[in-house]
Amino acid sequence: MAGLSSKTGTAEAQPGRSGRGVVISDNWPGYSLDLFTYPQHYYGDLDYVLIPHGIIVDRIERLAKDIMQDIGYNDIVVLCVLKGGYKFCADLVEHIKNLSRNSEKFISMKVDFVRLKSYRNDQSMQDMQIIGADDFSKLTGKNVLIVEDIVGTGRTMRALLNTIEGYKPKMVKVASLLVKRTSQTDGYRPDYYGFEIPNLFVVGYALDYNEYFRDLNHICVINNHGKAKYRI
Repeated sequence: MAGLSSKTGTAEAQPGRSGRGVVISDNWPGYSLDLFTYPQHYYGDLDYVLIPHGIIVDRIERLAKDIMQDIGYNDIVVLCVLKGGYKFCADLVEHIKNLSRNSEKFISMKVDFVRLKSYRNDQSMQDMQIIGADDFSKLTGKNVLIVEDIVGTGRTMRALLNTIEGYKPKMVKVASLLVKRTSQTDGYRPDYYGFEIPNLFVVGYALDYNEYFRDLNHICVINNHGKAKYRI
């Protein structure tokens, strides 16, 4: 699709590749909403499409291949971070299963869930709540793959990792669909990530704003009207 590039120097506004993620530059204009279909009840609430659904799916397929190459021949506990990570997790697990069926390598996966609450409206809260951490003891001695929707400052993921590591798993890897560039980052990077994005509040592909926009297939930038409309 036009606008996606594997080289950072092709055009200033175009996404490029850096390390293990596609980098979307700060001046990337995105795609006009008129080029895509999306739920009519969100008309007027979005600025533009940052990442179309088809590109998300293709990128996840490649992440699945990378994970297979790195940690194949293992039994894995996939820990899905709800609620925003459920669609990414489901698609990633399905791609890994499909690769396993047609590969010499094989990953046996069990999926479990944890919920983190760290946002109110579009602001990150100081205190992060872990819901569903009561049974982390079953992670002891296991290979764990944490699947998250987005990593911003890194504080939330570090807090979760510190909690999990207290139960002494054999291995812990983190896969995040998005990494957000922000001046508040502590430098944390997941082991696998799909896209590095500018410091924007994005919705869609199960990422929400106060529980809205989860039914939007594309990853889009919400506008001020949308924030005000769904603010709590």
